[in-house]
Amino acid sequence: MIRHIVLMKCQADASQKDIQAMFAALAALEESIPGILAFEGGANNSPEGLFRGYTHGFTMDFADEQARAVYLPHPEHKKAQEFMRKVLDPSPDNVLVIDFPIEDTDTYDVYQTS
Repeated sequence: MIRHIVLMKCQADASQKDIQAMFAALAALEESIPGILAFEGGANNSPEGLFRGYTHGFTMDFADEQARAVYLPHPEHKKAQEFMRKVLDPSPDNVLVIDFPIEDTDTYDVYQTS
């Protein structure tokens, strides 16, 4: 499985309606693009004060790298990106994306805590 994490800096004056439309478009991808296993997203509510301007984020889980490869150029993904562009801050660092594999949730190679 591949976990896709996206952090976004939304415009301060972006309407709640437009932000909800963006998240709805992203959530709908789970039904329209094969291999998307899960989607979760929302506004930052961390009390740590380390958000560095990122106001919203989402995670998307893909079955494997092939599913992610289908998602990236998919026309429905491109449509969802249009909703994102409508609310994103114009700064060059308005989106941060990282992906990582999740092989076996019972064992962790490097970051095992117990």
